[in-house]
Amino acid sequence: MSLRFYDTSARQVREFSPLREGCASLYLCGATVQAPPHIGHIRSGVNFDILRRWLTHLGYEVTFCRNVTDIDDKIIATAAREGVPWWQVSERNQRAFTHAYDALGCLPPTVEPRATGHVPEMIELMRRLIDAGHAYPADDGSGDVYFDVGSYPAYGELSNQRPDQVVEAADTDRDKRDPRDFALWKGAKPGEPSWETPWGRGRPGWHLECSAMATKYLGPSFDIHGGGLDLVFPHHENEQAQSRAAGDGFARYWLHNGLLAVGGEKMSKSLGNSLRIPQMLEKVRPVELRYYLGQAHYRSTIDYSDAALQEAASAYQRIEGFLTRAVEVLGEITPAAEVPEAFAEALDDDLGVSQALAVVHGHVREGNTALAAGGKERVRELASELRVMLGVLGLDPLSDQWASEGQGLREVVDALVAVALEQRQAARGRKDYAAADAIRDRLTEAGVVVEDTPQGPRWDLRRG
Repeated sequence: MSLRFYDTSARQVREFSPLREGCASLYLCGATVQAPPHIGHIRSGVNFDILRRWLTHLGYEVTFCRNVTDIDDKIIATAAREGVPWWQVSERNQRAFTHAYDALGCLPPTVEPRATGHVPEMIELMRRLIDAGHAYPADDGSGDVYFDVGSYPAYGELSNQRPDQVVEAADTDRDKRDPRDFALWKGAKPGEPSWETPWGRGRPGWHLECSAMATKYLGPSFDIHGGGLDLVFPHHENEQAQSRAAGDGFARYWLHNGLLAVGGEKMSKSLGNSLRIPQMLEKVRPVELRYYLGQAHYRSTIDYSDAALQEAASAYQRIEGFLTRAVEVLGEITPAAEVPEAFAEALDDDLGVSQALAVVHGHVREGNTALAAGGKERVRELASELRVMLGVLGLDPLSDQWASEGQGLREVVDALVAVALEQRQAARGRKDYAAADAIRDRLTEAGVVVEDTPQGPRWDLRRG
């Protein structure tokens, strides 16, 4: 079965055929660093991290570019309100995004360019558009530069809208020739950061920066452009229009992840319903939050609830529990070379993670049965396949990313619990069952769950 994706532009599932054999180029609209990230932002990071890992597993050499928008109206407004430089707001929030991506196991991008570091590339793109008759500087000398929507008949193809129905909401009071036109460059205002251009000082428009950075690092044509569903219009529509009007092929596939809602409403700072990453990591471990954000199909909407989060954490703990017991019985378990066929078919079909996880949990159920029956070879086979599947999903509890989580504290607790369990075994040996039960009860009260197995007692921390 071939790898297929739902292409927003084509409005259908298409077979993936990269520009260069054995290579895959991926651009993801990353953070606009006006505030710290909420889980809606990081869901996109997790979804496209799984895509990147699957492409890599299939043997593609992946170049992954994820940009940072480090200058915009809201960043400037926040800086003015706090009385700090604009770059200070951008820097602290970019660090928060990076920490969140890292905490949830997202692999670092091949390159992570900032908008303000690519003004020369933006000037060059504007010059190409003006020379081709697709853009114009404002007549009032303000420094504004606009894209001429009327000059590009294909405008609206990505979002499936007719050009005569489209009006760009921003900058309607500026010197536009047509209300549908959008800003490539915003002329300088007093007190705002600005850069010199042939048309006057100013700063980037939101859409221009992504076209400039994508083509710099991935070329005039590249394979996949990703981002949230809320970016289809106007952001991605405008990116595609300006790049193709300038003569670039730009993105060949458009993939958009669904949004994360709270009580049926889109999560956003303005609505006051944002769930920040530190807040969420007080409820569950990072790997459990990753499982929650990645388990649904990437194009679906997730409506957040604490109950759903805890259910996801419990599901992950069942996976983790089997692999932990398998290692106790068998010792080291290495990942298999290949994933099961059903798992591969699920991910090849527009990244069907929920179906892939069904294969994972099927292995866990069969593995637990094999453990109970003492079938060590079958346990090893299932655990080995589990590890390679979980590696693709970024969820392998035996990987360096997650096995080291709290490892130092775990070793201390392990030593202390071992003493208590030895005392419990001694009490049982002399048939002092009351004392043995009391020890177990004290451990339970402390959050240590003891399980008696044919191989002896084992313990784990109670979660959830």
